[in-house]
Amino acid sequence: MNLPAARTLIVDLPGPDLTPEQGRFLARYNFGGVCLFAHNFSTPDRTARLVAEIRDALGYDALIATDQEGGAVLRRLDVPLPPTPQALGRVGSEAAAREAGAIAARGLIELGLNWNFAPSLDVNINPLSPVIGERSFGTDPAEVARLGVAWALGSEAAGVLSSVKHFPGHGDTAQDSHLTLPTVDKPVAELEQTEWLPFRAAVRSGVGSIMTAHIVYPALDADRPATLSPAALTGLLREKWGYQGIIVTDATDMRAIADAHPHGEAAPLALIAGADAVLSCGHGPLDTHAEHAQALERALNEGRLSPERVAEAQARLSAAALRFPGTPRPYAAAQRQTDEAALLAWAQRTLEWHGSPPRLEPQHPVLLFAPRTSQVGGPYGDALGGETLAQALRLQFPHLWVALLDDDAPEGQRAAHELLARFPDAPVLLATTGRWGVPESLRELAAAVRSRPALHLVLWNPEDAADLGLPAVITHGFRAANMQALAMALANPQRSLSNH
Repeated sequence: MNLPAARTLIVDLPGPDLTPEQGRFLARYNFGGVCLFAHNFSTPDRTARLVAEIRDALGYDALIATDQEGGAVLRRLDVPLPPTPQALGRVGSEAAAREAGAIAARGLIELGLNWNFAPSLDVNINPLSPVIGERSFGTDPAEVARLGVAWALGSEAAGVLSSVKHFPGHGDTAQDSHLTLPTVDKPVAELEQTEWLPFRAAVRSGVGSIMTAHIVYPALDADRPATLSPAALTGLLREKWGYQGIIVTDATDMRAIADAHPHGEAAPLALIAGADAVLSCGHGPLDTHAEHAQALERALNEGRLSPERVAEAQARLSAAALRFPGTPRPYAAAQRQTDEAALLAWAQRTLEWHGSPPRLEPQHPVLLFAPRTSQVGGPYGDALGGETLAQALRLQFPHLWVALLDDDAPEGQRAAHELLARFPDAPVLLATTGRWGVPESLRELAAAVRSRPALHLVLWNPEDAADLGLPAVITHGFRAANMQALAMALANPQRSLSNH
């Protein structure tokens, strides 16, 4: 089968191993690369073998990608984990941002991955955005540009192509483009000062790739989302700004695109608009990738997509593969220790205190009420479980008593009230560990503990800090370094507070 345009497709795979049938499928269509998700990562040796077998099927210049952004959007979890961009915004150091990008890259290039769909250059304008928030470096476009570009260049210096996203900007939407098609209706002058400023900085700095947003910008194109808009990708990004790197689409299975353009029909439209690579995600079945390839070939045969446009896109992808060949680099133990130390230092610096925290005595009882699990979705693959939080806190508080809460089951609530009665003088920690609001069970318990020492642990969404009316500490992340920094600070709050 000779489908040359399929080289512009980046596809996904259903599991942690490449079966012979899947290998033959990749080779038959000759896709340009693969994007790995959390379900593709297992042990380091097994994942390295998966990457090597993908390259055997697709050739030396295959691009192997993932989303190792930091914070809540991470796919490989058994390496030092970079912090949320929002936390790096609080640190405010360009050097720290650059090093965080390098840390993300070191965990990928060790296994042979050579493309990271990160970082987000979205400006966190709308706090109600369901999918940006902590993925953004902040609310100031100039700071997002300064820190985000440093992060991207840190990744590329460590051997992994960066893809800043989501052009032209996803920070001022209250909708999730995984589920619907958002619109940002602003005049060009305002866009140039906000959404577009970080991306222009990325273009000037030569960042290797830019990922598109499935968002309609009427100031550019009243009818088409940026992913499919010649005005956005060719007119603005290529011709006006002079960008020469790779333009890659966000996933075409997202409903903002798939609802209007099913069966791969978005792929030729994206290339016609000016994209070089189309991200096709079937999240299991491989049929969708074949549909994308066939849609590209139909567009070529019908004259809608020119061979020159395909050749231009392939040339950019090949050049990137030469620059970032994906040759595995060992992640030395000493480097890991250095990176872990940096992560802990940043986590300590980004603890944000509101009100006066109660004093916790390690040798006395402390109560923890936390959700057993939290909802994930959109770009998020995992969350902090209540027992994991408890284990981290027990290292400093051996007399920790825990009630894990489920909003659809009353047992946790009863256990919490029993602990309150059993330990009437013990301080209480109430933890919010999810992205989308405070569980009702925690709201009820917050009302019950207002007359005693209590502290709200805000472990994901900083916007939750004001919801319980209690003193709060925002960790700006829920990974191991954040948990360690939190436990240490709770055991010695005066030292921690003196640092802020």
